[in-house]
Amino acid sequence: MKNISAIVITKNEERNIEQCLKSISWADEIIVVDSESEDKTVELVKKFTDKVFIKKWEGYVPQKKYALNLVSYEWVFNIDADERISSELKEEIINKEPDSLDGFFIRRKNYFFGKEITTCGWNKDFQLRLFKRTKTELLERSVDEGFKVNGKIGILKNVIVHNTFSSFHNYLKKVNEYTTLRAEEVYKSKNKVTAFTIISHAVSAFLRYYISLKGFKDGMHGLIISFVYSVSNMLTYVKIWEKQGRF
Repeated sequence: MKNISAIVITKNEERNIEQCLKSISWADEIIVVDSESEDKTVELVKKFTDKVFIKKWEGYVPQKKYALNLVSYEWVFNIDADERISSELKEEIINKEPDSLDGFFIRRKNYFFGKEITTCGWNKDFQLRLFKRTKTELLERSVDEGFKVNGKIGILKNVIVHNTFSSFHNYLKKVNEYTTLRAEEVYKSKNKVTAFTIISHAVSAFLRYYISLKGFKDGMHGLIISFVYSVSNMLTYVKIWEKQGRF
């Protein structure tokens, strides 16, 4: 496959961005949209591409839409700063003949504090990351922006390596950010939140990830992930409760 544009959105990613961009240096074009980073992110990006654009953070979907509007080629590879393309995936993409397909799902191999997670649903994490720009639209979601291809989709064999968080401090900051965005989405449904709502969602989330999705098999890492999902659900509904003025 030839003529591929890679897109990345960044915000204070000096810890991750070099390894990310090295892994996609084979792309015909790299577009980086930076949300006014205060560290060395932009300086590091310029080692790999001169197509770096500064845009005030307006949310995941607006940033991605802006990046998509800047690409020069039909095929687009969407990657996050904390991800890497494996060498096997690189070769697969370069040698791939898309035929009549308009996009490809790619599995992410997720690492949590250095350990590959094979439970909690993380082992079945397929993402639509390679697609034709003219066949694709962005789904309007506050959290975890998603792409939808209006056409035929295939699955690539090799993986994206995803290093989720560099520290628990950063992990909890993300949890706080995501739960605020999620609460804003769910709040629109106007469903009344009670103490039972908060407790039941927290408990059911823990049981789902630790028992149903077998998080216990990943030891302490699986326990922490399941616990954080539980806390995330609790925080989401507490924030909805707060928005509803029930304090």
